[in-house]
Amino acid sequence: MNLSDLIPVSLIRFLLVGIANTAVGLSVIWIFRNLAGVGDVAANAAGYIIGVLVSFTLNKRWSFSFRGDGLRAFGRFLLVFLVAYGANLTAVAAAIALAGHSSYWCQLAGVVPYTTLFYLGCRSFAFPQPAARTPPVSPART
Repeated sequence: MNLSDLIPVSLIRFLLVGIANTAVGLSVIWIFRNLAGVGDVAANAAGYIIGVLVSFTLNKRWSFSFRGDGLRAFGRFLLVFLVAYGANLTAVAAAIALAGHSSYWCQLAGVVPYTTLFYLGCRSFAFPQPAARTPPVSPART
């Protein structure tokens, strides 16, 4: 038994893409904010836009090896992202309500639902794999 029997390769790749995507997004935000002199909101928007494009491209090609219609997949990907991000915000808001104050650590509460929903949504909806084709069964000869 090897690791891929326990954990799908697509999940490992998805998590690695997430780490790379986080680094790219934060770098874009930092560059826009500190080198280009752009405000926080615009820098954050630029980081998210670039991050979504990087995530889509890497997950489409590497994590899920998707070969279908890229434009339709992008629309589904954005929908999955919005649902996952909504779950993230809900979990963070609940953690803040329970903690009684806003805390950076409450952000961690959103990681698990976001990652779980985003992975499952990408795997099953944004980048669905074609059904395995099985040859038709020929009638038995008598």
